[in-house]
Amino acid sequence: MPVTTTPTIEGHPIQEYLGIVTGEVIVGANVFRDLFANIRDIVGGRSGSYERILADARKQAIEELQAECGALGGNAVVGIDLDYEVIGQSGSMLMVSASGTAVKI
Repeated sequence: MPVTTTPTIEGHPIQEYLGIVTGEVIVGANVFRDLFANIRDIVGGRSGSYERILADARKQAIEELQAECGALGGNAVVGIDLDYEVIGQSGSMLMVSASGTAVKI
């Protein structure tokens, strides 16, 4: 199923707009990952463990969005917006949300 941040898909005219679809994923930060990320911050470099978690959460949010689109009878999602938020009292949770418009092309 095509998903795009653009309002259209070139070469595929939109036949019907089905409404807004969303996908949300909330993941907790592991204390050991936090420890190693803090060490990485001190010595420099990228935090591969956080990057993997972020990529997995984004993928899951988009998969939820696609499933909701399919349930509405759609076959593509346009205008996707991705948002990332740190939540929880201690900021120990990461929320990734994806929203877009389900369409039939």
